Amino acid sequence: MTQPPQHRHHAIDYIELTVTDLEQAKRFYTEAFGWRFTDYGPEYAGIQNPQGAPAPEVGGLRTDQQVRPGGPLVLLYSNDLDQSVTAVENAGGKVVDGPYDFPGGRRFHFTDPSGNELGVWAEA
Repeated sequence: MTQPPQHRHHAIDYIELTVTDLEQAKRFYTEAFGWRFTDYGPEYAGIQNPQGAPAPEVGGLRTDQQVRPGGPLVLLYSNDLDQSVTAVENAGGKVVDGPYDFPGGRRFHFTDPSGNELGVWAEA
């Protein structure tokens, strides 16, 4: 049986939770749910996939001064980030941040016509 690809084009791929205190949040999610993390510096920790090492992370904790309204940031994966930017704009969405580089790839954030903010990322 073949393994499914790690990322699927335009599928929900990653969830970011904004937190005001990274260490407190990691402690909470570890104690409450047994989550484990990969630290990427003082302001970000990846949420490890419970399936283990070869599977990608499922989300992250990102620090900010305040938690953004609307809850977690949903991230979609793209095989072609520039094409996804064009598709979002052509469909009536508005790019509000990026595209920009980050460790592991590039991404951008957009709002849909109702104002919901989502992100799209692609591997480097």
